Amino acid sequence: MKQAVRERFDSVIHKSDLISRDLSWMKFNDRVLDQSKKDHRSIFEKLKFLAITASNLDEFFMIRVGSLYNYLDYDKERVDYSGLREEPFKATLMEECQNFHHAQHEHFLNSILPALPNEGIALCNTSKLTDGERKKVKQYFDRAIYPMLTPMVYDGYRTFPILMNKLLIFGVVTTTPGERKDMRKLSFVQIPANIPRFFEVERGNTLFLVPIEEVIRENIVSLFRNVDIQSISLFRITRNGDFTLEESEDMDANFLEEVKRKLMERKTGRVVKIEIEEGYSKWMLNSLLERWKLGSDSVFHVKRESMIDFTGLWQIVGNKQFRDRLPQMPAPVKPLSYQDEGNADIFDTLKEKDILLHHPYNNIDSILDLIEKAADDPGVMAIKMTIYRLAKDSQITKALLRAAENGKHVSVLFEVKARFDEENNIREAKRLQKAGCFVIYGITHLKTHTKLLLIVKKDGEKITRFVHLGSGNYNEDTARLYTDIGLLTTNEVLANDVSEFFNVITGHSMPTNYQNLITAPRDMRNQLIHFIEQEAENARNGLPAGIFIKVNSLEDSETIYALYRASQSGVTVKLVVRGICCLRPGRVGLSENIEVISIVGDFLEHSRIYHFHNNGNTRTYAGSADMMVRSFDKRLESLFKVESPLLEKQLMNILAFNLRDNFNAYVMQEDGSYIAKKPEGDEEVFNVHKEFFNLDPEKVMQVELIPTYSNQ
Repeated sequence: MKQAVRERFDSVIHKSDLISRDLSWMKFNDRVLDQSKKDHRSIFEKLKFLAITASNLDEFFMIRVGSLYNYLDYDKERVDYSGLREEPFKATLMEECQNFHHAQHEHFLNSILPALPNEGIALCNTSKLTDGERKKVKQYFDRAIYPMLTPMVYDGYRTFPILMNKLLIFGVVTTTPGERKDMRKLSFVQIPANIPRFFEVERGNTLFLVPIEEVIRENIVSLFRNVDIQSISLFRITRNGDFTLEESEDMDANFLEEVKRKLMERKTGRVVKIEIEEGYSKWMLNSLLERWKLGSDSVFHVKRESMIDFTGLWQIVGNKQFRDRLPQMPAPVKPLSYQDEGNADIFDTLKEKDILLHHPYNNIDSILDLIEKAADDPGVMAIKMTIYRLAKDSQITKALLRAAENGKHVSVLFEVKARFDEENNIREAKRLQKAGCFVIYGITHLKTHTKLLLIVKKDGEKITRFVHLGSGNYNEDTARLYTDIGLLTTNEVLANDVSEFFNVITGHSMPTNYQNLITAPRDMRNQLIHFIEQEAENARNGLPAGIFIKVNSLEDSETIYALYRASQSGVTVKLVVRGICCLRPGRVGLSENIEVISIVGDFLEHSRIYHFHNNGNTRTYAGSADMMVRSFDKRLESLFKVESPLLEKQLMNILAFNLRDNFNAYVMQEDGSYIAKKPEGDEEVFNVHKEFFNLDPEKVMQVELIPTYSNQ
């Protein structure tokens, strides 16, 4: 982009009170990449974070850039939060993406590759192998790879083949001996996704990793006999994966077919990105750009010594022989409110008190224990739950199947629109349905993102409802990697609220109100803005006021402007926003009392907590919802109020610890950039991803957010 044009765009962006969602997301991926550059991390951690940035970027292009092309291709108007229209915004965004792509590959070439030999790893082509090792590679190609490869020619007699999303592809330009050179043909060879990314050769203490594209490149001539190969170009495409499901009359048949049809469209959606290795055929690339209606800014060039698609690095990270070189997470600790975990009956405990779980510091076993016992307990009559994402070999599915076999009423709402988990969810839902469970396949125009579990148990003449509400998915795998909040309770007020909400989700019910539950799309935005405005009113009246919020993303403009007004009224506003933040902190006259930090480290910060000082009569909520338009308007979400003094203090302590962190935290600047937070002076390092394993219950009970973090 020309300098004068960029300066004009930057001027428009800076004038806006809001930060672009997509440009903010790019800054988030910058922070993830920064984790791969940290000196304290091992090479395997660095590889992991680099792979995460690659998969993040793939999804970003499939969904966000795909959505932008939906506007461009169909000539629809769109004004970004930055103030830019479609084309100027695309130019700005693509420049940011190109800069990030360059930073990824420079880091890989200058830091990652030179460090691999020190770990006994050699990333190389076959020229570095012995004759015997090359023979093994050739045998592998002949027996395992060659039969799977299918050259697809495109010329005047054949239609253009379907090139698959996110696969490595060779574009081969050939001519027939004796014919004119301009009678060239273009063929494509796609590398199947089920072939390992690297061929591994062990020699002494060194593991040689030969990229699969190098194995195929060396032998590709066997696919093109009796023709002349003019060029061989390696590339990869990313397709638009953004779609909106339309309402369907028949939930059980047409709706599922609609989901499946849309999944197929992901495989053939319009191309939004090309990654291509240097030395490519310009004729081939120009042909692809013309066919797919792309500009040069959508082409990402990769040096030959680097590699296309860093997600392949997971093969190194997951290699069994390196398992002992990965950092070991400390053993989970018992919840502060459930110190006898594992030695007490979960049903009996919950009749006496509530339990707050903070994953992964507390493990998911208490939830699994509750569901497992409910499946077998003869007193349990019904189990109801919502499911958004499950582990691949889910203990929860097995327990629900057993519960159905034991004659219990099991109702499960499976959200089949959970992005990239649709197929797994459909498969698991059908298993439950065949076992006799009552399965609801989501609600056509809304995603069910709320995390709820309700167990109805009869003891003699008494009925008790056991409830779990959380911020995270019922997924044993991610519970070890994501920070999440979960509340286990038999509180009748919350049990009534959850029962009513299940009736809304599964039937046709419109309850007049909830006592301790805030739900979307019904009234969540309005309720949160009401709480924000009450803090502003308190500040104007000279009363102490404070807003402390931890979310994944902050994007909804109505709540952002409410926070701006609160700041202007003198309210202390502290926000912990992991990813997208469209609010500008610290702008004079707008948001001087607002501070924003982002925590990016060993765990994915996934918990959502909302705390309002309310002149000392505190309001503290947790749940599944971020402050986004989609959360408030397009999803079934819930936030639950925590009233138990110990449990509320725990949530306040989570906020306090996050704000205190100087190891994983990045401080957001007014222009949308971030600066890593570091200890100042003789300040000690405070790493929340370690400190939560060593809580002091007495100190937790003493935590106060306003005195600690006020501007007074």
